[in-house]
Amino acid sequence: MKKTSFLIFVLAVLLSASGCTGKGPGKKDLQAKMDTTTVPDTGFTGIKKFTNREYIVMEVTFKNGVRDGLMKSFYKGGQVRQTYWYENGLKEDSVRWYYLEGQLFRTSPYKHDTIDGIQKQFYRTGKIKARIGYSKGLRTPYIEEFTPEGRLVKDYPGLVVNIRDEYSSKGLYHIGLELTNKSPKVKFYRGDFIDGRFDTTKYKIIKTVEGKGMLDLNKTGTPKAEYVGVIAEILTPFGNKLLTWKKIELPYKDLN
Repeated sequence: MKKTSFLIFVLAVLLSASGCTGKGPGKKDLQAKMDTTTVPDTGFTGIKKFTNREYIVMEVTFKNGVRDGLMKSFYKGGQVRQTYWYENGLKEDSVRWYYLEGQLFRTSPYKHDTIDGIQKQFYRTGKIKARIGYSKGLRTPYIEEFTPEGRLVKDYPGLVVNIRDEYSSKGLYHIGLELTNKSPKVKFYRGDFIDGRFDTTKYKIIKTVEGKGMLDLNKTGTPKAEYVGVIAEILTPFGNKLLTWKKIELPYKDLN
């Protein structure tokens, strides 16, 4: 059972790895049958190398049969693709991704196998590209992005709210949503940030078509919240997700 679990882990890591350049191993390579020595539960201590018949794809350090120490994945040419640091089977410190040419692409901080802290992205020149916040495995609204010249990006789109009030005639209150730049690269959710974190399992997604969302609230006759919170998840030109929240006050106190 432990053999199977570990092989599943190895495949999951490889398939989820970020292709920093598009020149690294493709899905066909990563899904190839792995020709490797598995690690039985014998208290093995040392480094095991895993291949896909063509090249070494991963090196894993074990201590008494548990991942402990440095783990590396590789591009087809042998260049380091990712590094992880494990302590007693859990990811700790920073997970690092590298461009094919060797420059650092991204670092993600981990605590007890969970991403937590500020993720950093870099250009090939070594200049900072982005800083993105995480807390206990979830995104936070914090984000800073920079141009290749080092300028902080500030001109993000805002959220536009359009109201159609049919409360008196139909018991309906329509809230239309879109971005100021009309971009379709957005998702809308109903809810608030929870302890400063963005948890999609706690929100109701708002139906959105070509960047336009519509939230229909109904008259209930019983007291409800006096506002509705809307979170916009916006894809930036840098490929990151900008999270912004807007509080929409409601003129009627029984809408749901």
